[in-house]
Amino acid sequence: MSEVGFVDLCGAEEMALGEARRFMLEVGPVCLVRCNGGFRAILDVCSHEDFPLSEGEVELEECLIECWKHGSMFSLDTGEPMSFPATQPVPVYAVLIENGRVLVKAQ
Repeated sequence: MSEVGFVDLCGAEEMALGEARRFMLEVGPVCLVRCNGGFRAILDVCSHEDFPLSEGEVELEECLIECWKHGSMFSLDTGEPMSFPATQPVPVYAVLIENGRVLVKAQ
């Protein structure tokens, strides 16, 4: 961990475009997604019900993730719900690429 507060999750080349992966951190489960030339990190819990977003489909063009249980779409950039039934945002976390590693600041 070279940057203060950042946690090393994986190598940047270990994840395919459109892939979502779950990591357990101090704040809880974090969903890391590779989309649109970069990485996004979001709390891996749908705000509508307690289901992991990392198991849902990623929409690459607009950088969204869909909750597999009830179909709510969330912006990976802001955490805002883009469709019902979710109405509350999900926290997003800062991502840094350093020496080919993906680091996330989840606090």
